[in-house]
Amino acid sequence: QVQLVESGGGLVQPGGSLRLSCAASGFTFSSYAMTWYRQAPGKERELVATITSAGGRTNYADSVKGRFTIDRDNAKNTVYLQMNSLKLEDTAVYYCNARRYTNYWGQGTQVTVSS
Repeated sequence: QVQLVESGGGLVQPGGSLRLSCAASGFTFSSYAMTWYRQAPGKERELVATITSAGGRTNYADSVKGRFTIDRDNAKNTVYLQMNSLKLEDTAVYYCNARRYTNYWGQGTQVTVSS
């Protein structure tokens, strides 16, 4: 059974940091590109950051470049999103996605940036 389980979300003040984790099981994690998406209330889901299967390449949305870092540990079947200098507009549900020939999604974790 395929599972993607996100964790690490929560409430943080502007300028703060959070580290999200996504633990994968039920498929060959190291063969899949991994992506973090987010969806704010009333908005479409948007790509935040993506990393290739071996971790050699990453890509970021312009809105998070220089603040967020995606990385992965294929030995632990986990992908991470380090989020620094958080802004109010980063508030959203963050989803983990695995992509190769098909797409798998996690259930999401809420990130709220508020003073």
